[in-house]
Amino acid sequence: MAKQNTEQTITKKVWTLATTLSGQGIGFTDYITQLTYLLFLKMDSENEMLGEKSAIPEGFRWENLIELDGTDLLKQYEDTLDQLSRQDNLIGTIFTKAQNKIDKPVYLKKVISMIDEEEWLLEGDVKGAIYESILERNGQDKKSGAGQYFTPRPLIKAMVDCIRPRIDETVCDPACGTGGFLLAAFDYMKNQSHDKAKRDFLRNEALSGTDNTALVVTLASMNLYLHGVGTDRSPIVCADSLEKQPERLVDVILANPPFGTRPAGSVEIQRDDFITETKNNQLNFLQHIMMSLRNGGRAAVVLPDNVLFEGSGETIRRKLLTDFNLHTILRLPTGIFYAQGVKANALFFTKGEPTKDVWYYDYRTGVKHTLANNKLERHHLDDFVKCYSPENLSLRKETYNAETEPNGRWRKYSAGELLGRDKTSLDITWVKIEDADDRTLSELMADIKTSSDNIASAVLKLQELLAQLPE
Repeated sequence: MAKQNTEQTITKKVWTLATTLSGQGIGFTDYITQLTYLLFLKMDSENEMLGEKSAIPEGFRWENLIELDGTDLLKQYEDTLDQLSRQDNLIGTIFTKAQNKIDKPVYLKKVISMIDEEEWLLEGDVKGAIYESILERNGQDKKSGAGQYFTPRPLIKAMVDCIRPRIDETVCDPACGTGGFLLAAFDYMKNQSHDKAKRDFLRNEALSGTDNTALVVTLASMNLYLHGVGTDRSPIVCADSLEKQPERLVDVILANPPFGTRPAGSVEIQRDDFITETKNNQLNFLQHIMMSLRNGGRAAVVLPDNVLFEGSGETIRRKLLTDFNLHTILRLPTGIFYAQGVKANALFFTKGEPTKDVWYYDYRTGVKHTLANNKLERHHLDDFVKCYSPENLSLRKETYNAETEPNGRWRKYSAGELLGRDKTSLDITWVKIEDADDRTLSELMADIKTSSDNIASAVLKLQELLAQLPE
């Protein structure tokens, strides 16, 4: 089919050149970022040929690059990035803190020539799919480190199918990465109405995202732009969501906040609206999300296991059970994220009503996924979505039965039971199925290396702390 051929051909071409550049010391992520800048210039040029007014200032357009080579090309490209990063619109967001990372003229010329050979103003779904597939390939490359910004798309889709955002609602992701949650929400909402006002609201006002990494803001803004979202002003901003209270409350939040500690040099969090002070980055994101929802607002958030039991999170968990309806926890298996060994959960909650029951779906015990041999697909979560009963949560029925089905994966616990647990721990497992270790040798070695790196990092931190102690 023509669409598939177009996607596959262009994606392969892009990735072949990325591999070539990587061999010359130009990282995949750096290359993808430069590709993003140049793609935008090329598409603006194509728009101009169709009679539309260029959005790029004169002297810094595609035609000003394409005829140059050598040091003249490098200088023109770097001047273009500097100029466009100063624009106060979509262009300025896409070129946020833009810098040239392809410093050899011959390779910069190669990328520009490759882009110039293609027509990029394809149907929105096609060019969006091409770009998304390039981002996913970048995320899969372990050397790039970009996997941390890429949540598995089948998981995102299942979460959106459960939350069911409506076309007249606002949807936010305070740690948006490359925009996967926002795009999945957009795809779910875009065909709900043919009313022009509602569709304009969806494309230009409904979605918002934040990320504190400039290159990720660039990738997310371009990703949404190619899907027809935020064509005048990007819905993505470059900022630290945790630094200040939300400027507006929203109807829906979909997110997978970054795991681990806050980046070195980050501003210390001082929020009067937070329930408790903690150094745990995920607990702070959870608090921010809780505070960002309007009354009746809904959230679906991926969070690591420690959020369910860590001592500093007890007051937050109590708040979730008393002032929010924490109605669902999906326990996720390892092997679905690009970071090795991550144990995470998807929490679903609504603001403004107390929890009666928390329904758990254990999709971890006895479940084995790997990125190589058994990648998570959307159909793997079909049973969860069915049990979730998105159309009416009151129709839920347990598949667990103490006598007849002790390994049923869908089970509820009353809020009273959970509030009575030590430290209000929400970390619960009841399914008893042997976990088969069917990792390949390379996967086993990767897991061992990750564990070794984690131990080395912990030892280094301990040594730093000990060095600060008086002798």
